[in-house]
Amino acid sequence: MAARKEIDGSASVPQFYGKELRFKREEAGLTLERLVGGSFYGPTYLSEIEHGKRRMPLDLAQHVDRVLGTDGFFQRRCEDVRKAKQGAHAAYFAAIAEAEKRALTIEEWCNVLIPGLLQTAAYAKAVIHSTHPRDTAEEVLAKIEARLKRAELFENPKKPEYWVILHESLVRNSTIPAVEMAEQLDHIAALVRRRRVAVQILPWDGPTRPFMQLPLLFMEFADAPPLMYTEGPYHGQTVDDPSLVKQYRKAYDQLRAAALPPEASLALLEEAAEDYRHGQQRP
Repeated sequence: MAARKEIDGSASVPQFYGKELRFKREEAGLTLERLVGGSFYGPTYLSEIEHGKRRMPLDLAQHVDRVLGTDGFFQRRCEDVRKAKQGAHAAYFAAIAEAEKRALTIEEWCNVLIPGLLQTAAYAKAVIHSTHPRDTAEEVLAKIEARLKRAELFENPKKPEYWVILHESLVRNSTIPAVEMAEQLDHIAALVRRRRVAVQILPWDGPTRPFMQLPLLFMEFADAPPLMYTEGPYHGQTVDDPSLVKQYRKAYDQLRAAALPPEASLALLEEAAEDYRHGQQRP
């Protein structure tokens, strides 16, 4: 039997919320399975809420309040948890940032920007200045730190499996100084060489189709159905309908088939980094 893991309610709002949830559940003499009975959620999901790892969905909070007789407490406070877990992320992206931590696989197609999980601080700063020019220095720093923290998931040598297709324009056309761009490409190449990420470059003359205009992100999980996410500068959309995810997945697979193999893509990344370093950027 696994040892009971204590919850430090002082560590964060989500953990305070989760510790209170566990207290009320155990006070009522209920197991995780019995508390979620009659809802659309499983005991593992509820356990992760108790440990502050997941936010509480509104419908589950309402269900918990009914079963525990807590007079709407968990429904009222679940918005506080949502805001706390959002942090410096945009509201439409916060759930995706949270889901990344649970994903078994993450796959992306990026046509406009190097993806956030691979960005250096200098690249992230340039993107934030471009999209949110009125942000204060403190707000910019918070967003950069939140973006870099997401990449800590690569410290796990096994999970997630990460695969990204980059359009060649992201490698050849830089919006940051050449030295910083060289460092950005070096950073990606180092992750590839560590076998922590797989990168493919779609050449300039690769196929053009309407779906190429959208960035695509796919995630698969051990305990939940796969999802797809796409976004613009100021909005994001999550698709979890299995038939739609499957359609978008076919589009992604066509892009992957047209892209350079991983070995050739790594060589292109390293060649471009050298060009930036020596002021010999190629068209």
